Amino acid sequence: MFTGIVTDIGEVRELHQRGDLRARIATSYVTSGIDLGASIACDGVCLTVVQTGADWFDVEISAETVSKTNIGAWSIGYRINLERALTVGDELGGHIVSGHVDGVAEVVSITDEGDSTRVRLRAPETLKRFIAPKGSVALNGTSLTVNEVEGAEFGINFIPHTKEVTTWGDVQEGDRVNLEIDTLARYVARLAEAS
Repeated sequence: MFTGIVTDIGEVRELHQRGDLRARIATSYVTSGIDLGASIACDGVCLTVVQTGADWFDVEISAETVSKTNIGAWSIGYRINLERALTVGDELGGHIVSGHVDGVAEVVSITDEGDSTRVRLRAPETLKRFIAPKGSVALNGTSLTVNEVEGAEFGINFIPHTKEVTTWGDVQEGDRVNLEIDTLARYVARLAEAS
């Protein structure tokens, strides 16, 4: 489990297709404290650490995960949001995030509003009913509050701090981002179906 509070920006250092995709990710985390088998959210995707080095860790990514996320767009030098898994006693500053991406949203517009930036995204049609004004979503692993919703499109406001400590300062129109809907929204929808 994660909170959607990004704690490092990693960089893809190597990519190798060997049955599954293997990625080496540079990090400022103290890698001697990362156990093999540990989970790290990489742009919101919960991935398992299979090897570590002085300033990097490796993950293996299945074809299923690549097909459901934006990982297929990763390239050498690509910057990604990182978050280590929760431990007992950690502050829950965002919302409960599983690292199980539900789909990929597309950035449709970016508008500066004062020091902040308003980003409008389009969710897949199958997920739009789970997104509500003032509800939570995780986008590329970042816990965010939805401002408004119109059909499949929704808006997010990024303050300067968020743009500085995540990859959201690099966002461009047309970018595809990993979308995880709020767990509570998923269960409420399931209960409504059962009624």
